[in-house]
Amino acid sequence: MFDNEMLKQIKQEKKQWQENKVDKALARFPERLENFTTGSGEEINRLYTPEDIEDMNYHEDLGFPGQYPYTRGVQPTMYRGRLWTMRMYAGFATAEESNKRYKYLVEQGSTGLSVAMDLPTQIGYDSDHPLAEGEVGKVGVAIDSLEDMEVLFDGIPLDKVSTSMTINAPASVLLAMYIAVAEKQGVSSDKLRGTIQNDILKEYIARGTYIFPTEPSMRLITDIFEYCSKEVPKWNTISISGYHIREAGSTAAQEVGFTLADGIAYVEAAVKAGLDVDTFAPRLSFFFNAHNDLIEEIAKFRAARRLWARIMKERFGAKNPKSMALKFHTQTGGSTLTAQQPDNNIIRVTIQTLAAVLGGTQSLHTNSRDEALALPTEDSVRIALRTQQIVAHESGVTNTIDPFAGSYVVEAKTNEIENKAMEYIGKIDDLGGAPRAIDLGYIQKEIMDSAYDYQKEIESGNRIVVGMNKFQIEEESPKGLLKVDPSVGERQKEKLKKLKDSRDNDKVKDTLEALRMACKGDENVMPFILDAVRVYATLGEICGVMREEFGEYQQSVNL
Repeated sequence: MFDNEMLKQIKQEKKQWQENKVDKALARFPERLENFTTGSGEEINRLYTPEDIEDMNYHEDLGFPGQYPYTRGVQPTMYRGRLWTMRMYAGFATAEESNKRYKYLVEQGSTGLSVAMDLPTQIGYDSDHPLAEGEVGKVGVAIDSLEDMEVLFDGIPLDKVSTSMTINAPASVLLAMYIAVAEKQGVSSDKLRGTIQNDILKEYIARGTYIFPTEPSMRLITDIFEYCSKEVPKWNTISISGYHIREAGSTAAQEVGFTLADGIAYVEAAVKAGLDVDTFAPRLSFFFNAHNDLIEEIAKFRAARRLWARIMKERFGAKNPKSMALKFHTQTGGSTLTAQQPDNNIIRVTIQTLAAVLGGTQSLHTNSRDEALALPTEDSVRIALRTQQIVAHESGVTNTIDPFAGSYVVEAKTNEIENKAMEYIGKIDDLGGAPRAIDLGYIQKEIMDSAYDYQKEIESGNRIVVGMNKFQIEEESPKGLLKVDPSVGERQKEKLKKLKDSRDNDKVKDTLEALRMACKGDENVMPFILDAVRVYATLGEICGVMREEFGEYQQSVNL
């Protein structure tokens, strides 16, 4: 990008600046820290100049927005044409209560819904299962059957909104319920827009809401790819998630490397199942975390886009440009929020929002100030949504595309994160791919080591967290937090009993038996799940059949 003679001159002038200016300044005013590092613990230089990016090629490494290698964004005009989807993540207690919250969010200007499921739903149990006791509706909404899904989206036209569902192991069942609700609204499946998370590999790595072993889990995922490519073409069939990898303690480069390694595994599985890469890859999406280090986070998003474009083109031979364009949702960093002085979290979320927008996200959820303490209140959710709206309409950062492009530090960090992420992908390839690396415990150990190092920095005071390990104040116990009524579980059990008494149980039995036979064979299971959902077979009944046929995953890594 730069003339060799100019680079030579800059290097000489930098050396003179160091000797004549910096050394004298340091003698009078030493720098605040001995070592300056990013949020991931990577060294950050005092000054960046063209010599830090001297090997960059504009066309190969940057290019223009909306075209390969997509470093500068996946759309030609980015936010000058359309803002990102402001997708607020919500769900708690019953479908009725969550429905009220969704309608409130839409009234306040949210342009997409993001559904949080409770833990029993996430691991395929109905609310009346013994293992669901005490967990029903606590960290998300309880969905036991199509009846709950009908209530959840009552009055919300599914042809007008985009819906994201944070569901993984039973993603096929929840997607089938969503399709069935749309049918009842008179909305055909080809008009549905949204995303299911559907990323099981990161559950084994970092989150833990898995059900089935890796092989049948990958089959379910590829069945969804195939079914949706024909029947639900506007649906994003997977959200390959680095968010939870980062929440578990990874660095920025690990978040990119491990997430894209999982993406490679899904593409390989689909190709092995006989799917053409360009039939499903355009509907792949990603989900990343936004942390506090603004520069590192902007660089991370840009690096992830460029690296995925190169992987899809060079490794998988994708021809469709949409197969190479990494589209991603962002959520601000839950692990960065503090229970101490929770109003400070508004500022943290603002910085993280800027990082996501400056990094070119396609949709964004902003965490609420009180989420380190409880599920958010309506007031807190409104402030979180307003944060996005203020950045969108008042900050000016949406008026030009990729505004930090060309910054020496941003470009240098983009290159650095891409290179480190590629090193992790190479190591995972050497181990036999992401599923094998997970079974060996390699990815988990790398994350654990990074999390341990980060925590040591906080506890030693080398990394300041305002209000937690520095600038503390005496605080009263928080008031007005949202609490889920303990009776939710009992009410869900009563609803389930009434449902099972009133439905056609012979039809339920027949559809579950048909699903069982499909699981035993090699047919796509999605049509069979959809048939079972339509006659009000429950989530637990459907997952129970698959548990019996597929088995359950057991962690056996040797860390």
